Amino acid sequence: MVAGAGFAIWLVVLVILGVTLSDRFGRQVTERVGESLQADATIESADLAFVRGRLELAGLKLLRDDLIGRLSLDVAAVRCELAPLGIMLLDRECGELVVRGVRLDVSTFALFKLHHPKRPPIRAQRVVIDDAVLAFSPSALAPSLGRIRITIEHAEAGPTTFKTPLSWLFALRELRATFDLPAGVTVKLTYADGVLGVAGSLFGSTPVALPLALPVVDASEDALAEVKQLVKLGRDLAERLVAQKAQDWLKTKLRAR
Repeated sequence: MVAGAGFAIWLVVLVILGVTLSDRFGRQVTERVGESLQADATIESADLAFVRGRLELAGLKLLRDDLIGRLSLDVAAVRCELAPLGIMLLDRECGELVVRGVRLDVSTFALFKLHHPKRPPIRAQRVVIDDAVLAFSPSALAPSLGRIRITIEHAEAGPTTFKTPLSWLFALRELRATFDLPAGVTVKLTYADGVLGVAGSLFGSTPVALPLALPVVDASEDALAEVKQLVKLGRDLAERLVAQKAQDWLKTKLRAR
């Protein structure tokens, strides 16, 4: 009976803590995200549940606009699943991080050349992203490409340390996305079981499938090093896609003979 009463009291304490500390936890998370990008960060509301182990944020906004460039990030909703029954007071790593309604606009990847943050970046064992739009100005990737817009319908990733908003790509497990390129070119991407599928007017009626091994991230690397790896991965993929398409075209011509 004493143990049961003590547990009931502990649950009541956790409920009270959740109500009183929601805003504080929300500000701490927001400050960590903003600090990682040296950006001004705000949120509209935060809801913290110590008993079930969950933190929900609504209306997360980040803005950096200086001599280096401009970065804006708007997130409609964030849900972080934490350890239940107050264990999150000792372990604040997200078991699952669900992000919905993302709008990211980057003018240059030089924005990711940051000083070492004072606090460790946010970590999650599983990441789910729905309804995200990522826009990159020409200088962010390559001036010859022009502005690129990526619309992510759904993405899932494994264990991730968020050094940048794109860190989850290194642990990607599933993806359904659309690339809008200059001159009205649209490319649809899928990724599952280590295979990247590419479809669009550039590739004809038959989608191209390529095995894709994601780069391994070194824990000692900073945010800019991660971004450089992503840019290199994108260029390598573009070269492989061109080579694969040329090979398919050649096979078609040989069969026709």
